[in-house]
Amino acid sequence: MPLGLGRRKKASPLVENEEAEPIRAGLNVPGMDGLDGGVIGLGEGSLSEGLPPPPSGMRPRLIFHTQLAHGSPTGRIEGFSNVRELYAKIGEAFGIPPSEVMFCTLNTHKVDMDKLLGGQIGLEDFIFAHIKGQRKEIEVYKGEDALGLTITDNGAGYAFIKRIREGSVVHQIQVINVGDMIESINGHCLIGCRHYEVAKTLKELPKGKEFTIKLVEPLKAFDMIGQRSGGSRSASGVQLGTGRGTLRLRSKGPATVEELPSAFEEKAIEKVDDLLESYMGIRDSELAATMVELGKDKKNPDEFAEALDQTLGDFAFPDEFVFDVWGAIGDAKVGRV
Repeated sequence: MPLGLGRRKKASPLVENEEAEPIRAGLNVPGMDGLDGGVIGLGEGSLSEGLPPPPSGMRPRLIFHTQLAHGSPTGRIEGFSNVRELYAKIGEAFGIPPSEVMFCTLNTHKVDMDKLLGGQIGLEDFIFAHIKGQRKEIEVYKGEDALGLTITDNGAGYAFIKRIREGSVVHQIQVINVGDMIESINGHCLIGCRHYEVAKTLKELPKGKEFTIKLVEPLKAFDMIGQRSGGSRSASGVQLGTGRGTLRLRSKGPATVEELPSAFEEKAIEKVDDLLESYMGIRDSELAATMVELGKDKKNPDEFAEALDQTLGDFAFPDEFVFDVWGAIGDAKVGRV
C-alpha cells in the first residue's frame, strides 16, 4: 500500500560511518511519591526549551545514592528535575564544581557506555559520577573520510566519545579512549555544543591533513588505568533497575507510569534501532521505542506514517525507512527474527 508522503525528503546520515547519539535529559517528574521500585524516565534534551521545572516544594522526594567513579564515600542526592540539576546536586554532595562532572553511569564505576545514564533511571539504581581528569592534546592525521568515532553528549554541554570502531583511524591512536570529552578541534572550542554539531565538525575536516584535538579524560581509579573500552553495544538486553514499572516523560502531555516493554516490544525496539543506524547513522533506543509505540496498534503503513508525521515529523524519515520500520514491527509481532 503506497504511503502518501511525497513531500518527504531522504534524511542523509549525520556522519558517514560515524554516529552522533543524544543522551536524554530533563527529569520533570511531579507526583512520584509512593512509587516502589519503578524507573524514572528522562525526557528530551535539557538544552532545548520546554516546560519549566516544578516548584521545589512540589518536586519528588526521591533519594539516590551516588559515588564519584574514581572512588569516594557514598553521598545521597535528591530534589533534581533535569541533568544540570543532577550535576549540581552531585557537586554539592562532594564539594566540587558541577562543571567537573562529565557524565554518569548506573551501577558501575567503569567507563561503560552500555550503562550510561540516559533515558531512564531505576529508583534503586546507584549513580556513579565521572569527573574531569587529565587533559591531552593530540595531532591526528585524517587518512580516511571517517575517523571511526561515535559521539554522544551529556545533555549539559559536554560531548564525548561513546564508541571507537575497531581498525579505524582513531582506534590506532592508543591515547584516545571511550569516555574522553572533546574540548576543542583546531582551536575551536566545542564546550556547549551538541553531539551532532561535534560530529559535523569532525566530518568536515579535510581528508589527508592533520588536525589538533584537545580531550579531557575521566579521572580513573587504579583498577581502571590502562583499560581501553570499545564501547560496544550490550547484547544482554538487561533492563536498568529492579522495578517492574517505568515512568516515561514526554515533551508533550503528562508523565505516565507504564509496564516494562513486552518481549515483542523489546525485539521490535532492537530491530528499529538497527534500522536507525543503517539509514540515519545514529543509534537511539528511546527514539526506537517511541516509533514502536506509535506503530504497534496501527492497521497499515499509511496509518503508521501519519502517526510518525504527527509526532516525529522533524526527522523527515524517508519512505523506504518507514516501510522497513513497519515491516520490522510486524515481524516482531509474529515472532520472526
